[in-house]
Amino acid sequence: MPTLEQIRRQYPSLATGFAYLENAGGSQVPRIVADNLRHYMLHTYVQLGAGYELSQRAGQPVEQAHAFINLMMNGQEQGEVAFGASTSTLVRMLADCYAEILQPGDEIVVAEIGHEANVGPWVRLEKQGAKIVWWRVNPTDASVSLEELESLINERTRIVAFPHVSNLLGEILDVKAIAAMAHRVGARVVVDGVAYAPHRAIDVADWDVDWYVFSTYKVYGPHMGALYGKREAFLELTGPNHYFIPRDSIPYKFELGSSNYESCAGLVGLSHYIKFLADRDADEPLDRRAIVDAFELMQQLEHPLQSRLIEYLLSKPQVRIIGPAHAGDSRVGTISFVHKNKRPSEIVAEVDKHPIGIRHGHMYAHRLCLALGISDPEEGVVRVSFVHYNSLEEIERLIEVLNRAI
Repeated sequence: MPTLEQIRRQYPSLATGFAYLENAGGSQVPRIVADNLRHYMLHTYVQLGAGYELSQRAGQPVEQAHAFINLMMNGQEQGEVAFGASTSTLVRMLADCYAEILQPGDEIVVAEIGHEANVGPWVRLEKQGAKIVWWRVNPTDASVSLEELESLINERTRIVAFPHVSNLLGEILDVKAIAAMAHRVGARVVVDGVAYAPHRAIDVADWDVDWYVFSTYKVYGPHMGALYGKREAFLELTGPNHYFIPRDSIPYKFELGSSNYESCAGLVGLSHYIKFLADRDADEPLDRRAIVDAFELMQQLEHPLQSRLIEYLLSKPQVRIIGPAHAGDSRVGTISFVHKNKRPSEIVAEVDKHPIGIRHGHMYAHRLCLALGISDPEEGVVRVSFVHYNSLEEIERLIEVLNRAI
């Protein structure tokens, strides 16, 4: 397996010395992703679907990107992947599609800990007669209860929308258990995987999810979103694309205006980076085992960083970690906290004076902040988010600055 030093050399941006510790907002991209995107725009930038050879060649990366992301999610036997501008765009599109088939009184269970991308589009359907049932967060420890969720699901439930990982809390929810609860009453699950996907291997087949969505620009790729859906889930909806496009033309029916071709080329580059992490030969076809191996390496590299930062924060009596106050397999490297006396903006302003990037605010989990008693969501929390290419030295640099700031 490659070393951390070898991994960091794949990212030109890391050579500047700036510590990117705001990866939950968007990760850096390996050189091969940018190179593939650039090459496509300079040499293959034509419209698809024409008969000439260059047009046919331009379509190959688009097909390859769809196949790669479906393999990355382990959905190739059960479903398809549609691309869009972002997770927010894709979920809004999905909710608009469901608005056409939901009946007055149908219930949608929505997790209060969610990013607004997977909350707001469903809440809007109240205007059309849907009933929103809130899966509330415990304001004391920021946890959610599966037992409570089970009590909310009934024969009127049509959709259960929740995050795999809250982009504020970092805790991993049991997607498989939640999907099983929903399916017992015939409901669909819509899982926001944005905060999970940069850290662990996705397995929609094992979890038996109906819909799973994440942003590729937070998983070392171009600025785009990817939506997996079971084929039967796609087919029960009429996609937003033009009326003359057949309903069963998936994913095309759900890619209004088509997908972003050059970003698809970048995703093909990402597949090569995954092979690099898994220590596979560049000419070897990518398989599921390589994807799992790559993400297992990512997890191993992140664990020491988790442990060190949480250990430090726990040593400060005036600091409250928002979410699990421990490291380990049940969370990812997204760690939020508040200070008893210092505003999040003050702490981040001090860190900003150094070549370190972190962030403060509600991170689009506005409702969650209010539920946790954070009265000013614009101040919100301080969030540190790291991934496999970050180093322990960067965490130590952050701690040195935090010592002065708090």
